[in-house]
Amino acid sequence: MMKTFAELGFPGRLIAVEGLDGSGKSTQIYLIKRWLDLQGLKVFFSEWNSSELVKSATSKGKKQELLTPTTFSLIHATDFADRYERQLVPLLRAGYLVLCDRYIFTAFARDTVRGCPPEWVRGLYNFAALPDLTFFFKAQLEVSLQRILDGRPTLKYFEAGMDLHISTDPYESFRIFQGRILEQYLAMSTEFKFIVVDANQPIEPQQSLVRDLLTAKVDLPSFVAQKN
Repeated sequence: MMKTFAELGFPGRLIAVEGLDGSGKSTQIYLIKRWLDLQGLKVFFSEWNSSELVKSATSKGKKQELLTPTTFSLIHATDFADRYERQLVPLLRAGYLVLCDRYIFTAFARDTVRGCPPEWVRGLYNFAALPDLTFFFKAQLEVSLQRILDGRPTLKYFEAGMDLHISTDPYESFRIFQGRILEQYLAMSTEFKFIVVDANQPIEPQQSLVRDLLTAKVDLPSFVAQKN
């Protein structure tokens, strides 16, 4: 049975956000980080696929379309393992609030939809503890799609699932691919006790809800940084 960092006796707490591309989760966790920073708390932020060790290999593989679903999965697991061992665990041991824009659930959803066996994918991440809180920003597909297109004119190849050859139309491919990912997230929601947030709402009410829940569930004053 997987345990949270609190259950494992870590002084720090890990808070993760999950959601479809375009769900607004990155905006929400950025605002949470800024809010916690302003309170003088010990905070660290980490995002999916950001390990310096792995980033260049992922980028090269994507550009040249060399990545099979299995390779994709293994690269992301390597990225996560590197950040987990070198950043997340040491800082949680040091009593930090660690904020993660995507955690292992992203791999569970995406890699399974890309055709990797679910048990195999979960086995890759069986070294990782569970977040102490996981917020799932649940947005309608059309809302997510519109938010992405408001920021840039075209969809990215992999976010639209074009590598799966579901459809030659990127928008249709996005709807099908992200729709399947949403099904995976919803299936995991109860198992991993996601806190589901209605991500179709404007930014402010979502942020207010997340702040209230964090204040209620985490002893934030205990994370105040010590002044010299």
